[in-house]
Amino acid sequence: MISVEASYEYCVAVAKARAKNFYYSFLVLPKRKRLAMCAVYAFMRECDDLSDEAGATRVALDDWRDQLDRVLDGGEAEHSIWPAFRDTVEQFRIPRSYLYDMIEGVTSDLSFRQPQSFQDLYQYCYRVAGVVGLTITHIFGFQNVRVLEMAEKCGIAFQLTNILRDIGEDAGLGRSYLPVELMRQYDVREEDLKKGEVSPRLHALLEDLGRRAREYYQFSRPMIEMVDRDSRSSLWALIEIYSRLYRRIEASGFEVLRARHRLPKWEKLSIVAMAVVK
Repeated sequence: MISVEASYEYCVAVAKARAKNFYYSFLVLPKRKRLAMCAVYAFMRECDDLSDEAGATRVALDDWRDQLDRVLDGGEAEHSIWPAFRDTVEQFRIPRSYLYDMIEGVTSDLSFRQPQSFQDLYQYCYRVAGVVGLTITHIFGFQNVRVLEMAEKCGIAFQLTNILRDIGEDAGLGRSYLPVELMRQYDVREEDLKKGEVSPRLHALLEDLGRRAREYYQFSRPMIEMVDRDSRSSLWALIEIYSRLYRRIEASGFEVLRARHRLPKWEKLSIVAMAVVK
């Protein structure tokens, strides 16, 4: 059986290799919280991989949920993440309902249906990102429960940023997260998503989603001063990385069909350095 220490080492390796934006913000946390963040990330990454791999089925994700229950109820399971993840959930009192929602969120991608309304999109974003915000806020630590609403909205803002960034790539895969009602409202058609440039109609729709993301970023920013003092630099860095990515997309005129916007590694490291001295 893998030890808790070895399990954390495994989770750190996963986060370091695959957490493109999250990992940098972990670096300024105290070791105990940094390890917990890596354990949560490794859990999320495994959920996502189980839904993305060739031939993925709900059976594998149902088995993953069964393993989750077994481990959190004191039993044993084989995967290397479990000892560290159980230790993190217990140590930071993370509600199990958040973890179920994460699994349900990635499971919905197995039988993907384009959201009909913004509320449908919000529900999807909540399951794959809002609950992540809630989960990691338990690791950051807080006293005022108002911070949880801000954490949820912060996760939604991050996911809307990801959706805006990936519109061209998703269209190439025959997938769109743009709500059908908004596409009708702005007279955007599926073929508009496969062209080389953003039409005025599509630009107006993307501005609408961008406005919502900006409002969620603005709403959630006060939580930086509401989490435990030793976590504020990390949360500031995380929000700065994602909001800067969003601003880059917006500044391009939402040119997301021919380009996939990102922050280079040097820029993310500079944000982390700024967080340390704030």
